[in-house]
Amino acid sequence: MSFTPHFSNNYSSPFDKDQATLSNYLEIITKHININWEINWNEKIFNGNVELKMESKKNDLNEIKLDSSFLNIKKVEIDNKIIEYSLGDRIEVMGQALTITLPKSLNKGEIVTIKITYSTTPQCTAVGWLEPNQTKSGKNPYLYSQAQAIHARSMLPCQDTPAIKSTYEAKVISERGLEVLLSGQRKNVKELNQNGKREFTYSQPVGIPSYLIAIAAGELTHKSFDNLKGRNWSTGCWTEPLNMDKAYQEFKEDTANFVKTAEDLTSPYKFGVYDILFLPESFPYGGMENSCLTFATPTIIAGDKSQVDVVAHEISHSWFGNGIGCASWSHFWLNEGWTTYLERLIMRETHGELDRQLSYTVGRRGLVGDLERLNPRFQKLVIEYKEHEDPDEGYSQVPYEKGANFLLYLERTLGGLENFIPYMKDYVRTFEGTSITTDQWREHLFHYFGQHKDGEELTRRLGKVDWDEWLHGGGPDLCVDIEYDDTLSKACYDLAAKWDKARNGDVAGFSKDDIKEFSSTQTVVFLDKLETYDTLPPKVVASLDKLYGLGSTGNAEIALRFYEIALKSGPEYAESAAKWVINKGRMKFCRPVFRLLNEQTPELAKKIFLKHANFYHPIARKMIAKDLGVKVD
Repeated sequence: MSFTPHFSNNYSSPFDKDQATLSNYLEIITKHININWEINWNEKIFNGNVELKMESKKNDLNEIKLDSSFLNIKKVEIDNKIIEYSLGDRIEVMGQALTITLPKSLNKGEIVTIKITYSTTPQCTAVGWLEPNQTKSGKNPYLYSQAQAIHARSMLPCQDTPAIKSTYEAKVISERGLEVLLSGQRKNVKELNQNGKREFTYSQPVGIPSYLIAIAAGELTHKSFDNLKGRNWSTGCWTEPLNMDKAYQEFKEDTANFVKTAEDLTSPYKFGVYDILFLPESFPYGGMENSCLTFATPTIIAGDKSQVDVVAHEISHSWFGNGIGCASWSHFWLNEGWTTYLERLIMRETHGELDRQLSYTVGRRGLVGDLERLNPRFQKLVIEYKEHEDPDEGYSQVPYEKGANFLLYLERTLGGLENFIPYMKDYVRTFEGTSITTDQWREHLFHYFGQHKDGEELTRRLGKVDWDEWLHGGGPDLCVDIEYDDTLSKACYDLAAKWDKARNGDVAGFSKDDIKEFSSTQTVVFLDKLETYDTLPPKVVASLDKLYGLGSTGNAEIALRFYEIALKSGPEYAESAAKWVINKGRMKFCRPVFRLLNEQTPELAKKIFLKHANFYHPIARKMIAKDLGVKVD
């Protein structure tokens, strides 16, 4: 018997409704968006308009409420007639509700198209503007957006919630001969004059949430990767010209294979193109799964292919997040937990099961570290956000690692991959293109395995799962002690234990060959384990660095772990860490290092951050300032 998904506005929990939107998205939904922007590089704003095609979900609808933040609204039109609107009082982080009074009420199923003429402002929280000296060539400015979680509303008035998915088209005009990229398929580039003014046209025919609307512009070039015959998609990369050779060599072979493997595990890739944009160093995330165009930090261009897994993660979002999405940020784990789980299945197909197990080992350590510092509310898989609370406050490794471990636990409980991969394919087939809650996911899970040939036994096993503890429990670790194969991690743990015993300063028994056979991931596991012991004396940390060259490595994941160990030992490495962090915009790197710097040398931490604050993306800048207890403009 097939499963019919149940979708309703009558949510069983108040946290199923998105607490972070001011829009009346339960009453009317966006079906399609037309964007028309002209980039004003001098004023650092977009001028233009947006058209929203919307469908009423109820009778007698008299008004539409949209999310907006730091927008300069100029007029609102329906059928070329100016209509009334009002902007509510600003609610910190949430912005202002844009309320549009309809000239006539709508009934359920009726469509209306609203045109809003406006401009962004320099206070826009979604867009980072870089001066020429912040780019590789130093010749041209650069901009890029980061709209997740609730920053799309500072680029365009919209229903800024993951519950709503719509298609979109965009025309963007830019000067200076600079490329413009959007999270869709490029349709046309038109030369408007001989001075480099051009119009770029993009289309996104797959419905996506507002946070996936993305733009980047600057001195950029493209190169196609090694693609596969018989596939309805292509892969490639965009980057600043001076970065192209490194980026291309690092990712040309694996990217298309990752997409193919993900398809084989789930369903056909539906976005047509998968390109990676390697951004300047200020980008705050490892990667952002903007549809058709992953935005990635250049720190994953490590030179040894040790960070290509990040792209496997972003590709996996094409099915989880971009495909099946969370109905509110309370259920964010449905995006990230499933994506991390699929990423590791891709790694399993590429490198073997032991590599997947090692990835869980690394992830578990990051999870425990975050759980130690988190408010108990944010230790839960399903987060009970308060009304108008910033979802960025709950951002951590919990939805990623706790979510992925929960799925691994269910995989083992339900008979292994032989049963779980067919279930995952059915889950994708059932919900692709929708936004759901955890209860809807669980209802399908029980239904699927209830129909299994061993349904009675598998349903009994599901009934024994401690659902409340997994979904709503906190604590310093997982509620079940999941074990991983230690074949690849045992040597790492043994070396860490050996260093722990050498804290008296006797390091004669160590050599640079200790980690010669380690992969980069194994070196990370070694350092993660070493960090769990009591703080090492500064003298021993210096020996560790001298032998293995950890402080000078080009691998940011390894350097981060080293500086976490070094900064906990004392201020001796404070200057070195401060120099390292000033060009690390990725929050995974900059936030923990600034926090530790602040513990050892608060004056230096604040001085360095305030001096370089404009380098960091607005989201990262806000979070670091909060960590350090300082204010920035």
